[in-house]
Amino acid sequence: MSQTFPQLQKIEIKQYLTAADPTHIDALDGLIILLPAASGQKPWPDFPYAERLQQRLRDIKSRRPLSVIHMELPNGRGTFVSLAFVEAKPSAFALLSLARKLTARMLERRPVSVGFMSSQLDTTLAGRAAEAVVAALHAACFTPPRFKSGPAEKCKLAVLALFGLKSKLDFSRTLAAAEGNALARWLTLLPANQLTPREYRGRLSVLARREGWRFKFLDERRLRTLKAGAFLAVARGSDSRDAGIAHLSYTPVRSARNRQTIALVGKGICYDTGGVNLKSAKSMFGMHGDMQGSAVALGTLLALTRIQAPFRVDCWLAIARNQIGPGSYTQNDVVTAGNGVSIEVVHTDAEGRMVLADTLALAGKTKPAFLMDYATLTGSCIVALGSRYSGAFCNRAELLEPVIEAGCTSGERVWPFPVDEDYDEAIESDIADVKQCTIESEADHILAARMLSRFVPKDVPWVHLDMAAGEHKGGLAHIPTDITGFGVRFSLQLLLEQQVVTM
Repeated sequence: MSQTFPQLQKIEIKQYLTAADPTHIDALDGLIILLPAASGQKPWPDFPYAERLQQRLRDIKSRRPLSVIHMELPNGRGTFVSLAFVEAKPSAFALLSLARKLTARMLERRPVSVGFMSSQLDTTLAGRAAEAVVAALHAACFTPPRFKSGPAEKCKLAVLALFGLKSKLDFSRTLAAAEGNALARWLTLLPANQLTPREYRGRLSVLARREGWRFKFLDERRLRTLKAGAFLAVARGSDSRDAGIAHLSYTPVRSARNRQTIALVGKGICYDTGGVNLKSAKSMFGMHGDMQGSAVALGTLLALTRIQAPFRVDCWLAIARNQIGPGSYTQNDVVTAGNGVSIEVVHTDAEGRMVLADTLALAGKTKPAFLMDYATLTGSCIVALGSRYSGAFCNRAELLEPVIEAGCTSGERVWPFPVDEDYDEAIESDIADVKQCTIESEADHILAARMLSRFVPKDVPWVHLDMAAGEHKGGLAHIPTDITGFGVRFSLQLLLEQQVVTM
């Protein structure tokens, strides 16, 4: 087994309650400066090199918010400056996106030390901006899996100095989210031959021992005793009997323990050929990333562990490959899931909802206080939203506002879709309890949620995330890579701040 898991870049964060002096600035390789966009604002009184920077700004006719200006200071080190203007109340997404732009050019110069100044912003915005920069720098210093010969260039950043703060800031949640996101991106980027279900299980075992989680793996033999026919139908096409459902559990320390349990469920299809409804080459390329839902669920579990969440977390990962073989499941098959619901198979490339059906049913049996699943599930969600938002589906109307707010506040934006019962008319089956999907695929993201709702107990609050934003060309918000690891920051905001556990 190659490197088991990524390591979060170790960046020492120094916080100063005073303004930067010339000695501070001259010791930095880079400097990030944020100024208010309001016209007539005088930049940085008594700031070192203020005259040089003011002259540069006079040369620029527009002070458009979110535009980034680069320059070098006339000191011995040639400190590289990235400067931008920010509106009074930017959205979290806009602020994170700006932080990504501010750090991109700077990190190309491979700095060891970077400073950040936002002294003219109000206290709240300055704190938000500092958090965004911390998140963006850790996201950019992520080291992806590498199989090229020769040494890789690694991020050298070791120190981030924050100047002019009104009080010290706590970045523990930001760092936890960054570590969880790095894990999710790293696993998603692994090639299919490096992350088979068997390899995945091995890595999970190592991680569970490291983090002190309970770990069980329900292999195919065990799933047969549980009558998990929907999951096993997908696994039949593989010539390796290594598929299964991983169950990892975090329990808080006794002093913080409460009785509530959160359940996280992730789709972990390590490679998706489409089965007997074989994908085209263009559509199949990149399908090693069809396990990103499981990676984000796992990354969320890791982040919650890092911050010592006060509730128990059960993480269920549906790990399999959707391959074509003599035993593959086919259209018009009827299979029965572990909760007794029979499913008419309509399309074998709708395998995600099959493996999730049994996994949701297993998670639901434990009666969690809140259940959320993550999946790169449907192309129709991408058609509806593009890849800048992810789709959310809730079985409680009172969950809609917290879900939207968590997306806005975290910068990982989601938008809810309807899940009205009359959509069930499209997936009524003549010979089974429910159709897996429809041939026409109209509103497939909504129909998938309606189908999955059959496997979630009605008394369990549930959110289904269709991760349209799991991959976005050029990155998204603070994440600079195409694979975004979308969902960890959102999940922390929803679970820790929006009080969904009590609903």
